[in-house]
Amino acid sequence: MANLTEHPPLTRPSVQAAHELIKTSIHRTPVLTSNTLSDLASTAQSHDALVGTPFEGQRPARPRMKFFFKCENHQRIGAFKIRGAFHALSRLRKDELLRGVVTHSSGNHAQALALAARTFGVPAHIVMPKISTPSKIAATQGYGAKVIFSGSTSQEREAVVEEVMKKTGAILIPPYDHPNIILGQGTMALELEEQVKELVREDESLSAHSQGKANIANVDMNGDGPTAVHGLLKQGAGHLDAVITPCGGGGMLSGVATALSGTGTTVFGAEPSFEGADDARRGLAANERITTVKTLTIADGLRTPVGEITWKVISDKSKVRGVYAVSEEQILSAMKLVLERMKIVVEPSAVVGLAVCLYDEGFRHLVEEEGGEEGWDIGIVLSGGNTTVEAITKMFAVEQKKGERAEGKLGADGERIAENVAG
Repeated sequence: MANLTEHPPLTRPSVQAAHELIKTSIHRTPVLTSNTLSDLASTAQSHDALVGTPFEGQRPARPRMKFFFKCENHQRIGAFKIRGAFHALSRLRKDELLRGVVTHSSGNHAQALALAARTFGVPAHIVMPKISTPSKIAATQGYGAKVIFSGSTSQEREAVVEEVMKKTGAILIPPYDHPNIILGQGTMALELEEQVKELVREDESLSAHSQGKANIANVDMNGDGPTAVHGLLKQGAGHLDAVITPCGGGGMLSGVATALSGTGTTVFGAEPSFEGADDARRGLAANERITTVKTLTIADGLRTPVGEITWKVISDKSKVRGVYAVSEEQILSAMKLVLERMKIVVEPSAVVGLAVCLYDEGFRHLVEEEGGEEGWDIGIVLSGGNTTVEAITKMFAVEQKKGERAEGKLGADGERIAENVAG
């Protein structure tokens, strides 16, 4: 991409400025609630559900949670990635735009950049690994981008990107690891804050803190005074106690954490655990970023390690409280609940945050301990809905342990491996 020094700082005001730049190009996606899912999360898991986990034999947690779902599956191109793509292009100079843009992505960022480039009237070259879901390949091509296929390893993809850049002079727009991408993704958190306050003003029973509704009137949410703001809003309905987002490369998580810094809302990340996909969680435990991920988790948008820049935000305890990981079975279970109870279509990557709230006893005990009798209001980002009926059928038509996405082959020999695949 353009010079890394040519970007606004990673601060809440910068996210607000990014929102002003892109708000006419994106959807203000809806925030939905679900009494059914909130009640389910507020019910203790059975002792049998904890067998084989670190919490086996212990008392199941009994947290109280009220959920507010930020539905980025209703965003343009079906996922949150459009926010970062539009912001990144809006920050390029005219001479840079004329050179065109290039990226590597398994799907959602590919579609987002293709649409943003078409809107700006510039060519887009998208390097996609052959593992990419056919529907995402077709959508990317449908937005007018030139798709170039590569192998699935980071070395293969980066080599193709370098070749495209040499031939065309195109500017690299990374999937997640750039400040302008991070700031763009963070804009969803600003909307989420406003929308939750609007919803609770209309119906205070939606909040775990309904008795404190009067405390939120005319509160300044600019984040300049974290101690005073936190002390007031923590007691009032309409203020989110926590937000949890999926984490792959970390652009969304670090963007949301930047946007909510100083507001009193605690931010968490969620990952799949399958085949080491939980690199952020493991990296935080080891106090060192993990640079390689090889996984075929069904959460295909999260098959990539956290980036260098996003790691700096995610590893900052003042911005991200922690990252939790869930199994393939838990992801499928959460996805099934969203499909059947909320009647909305989501992809597996979108529901890892909900799965943490429903099934991770470590997180649930934390909410019970810190939320007390009232509990927590929790914003859950449903990051995208780019899937198909065929893919959903394939996931749920077999045993959950063998559920998978409908995907292309990984290479000429059809070997099913994956490494650092950016969503």
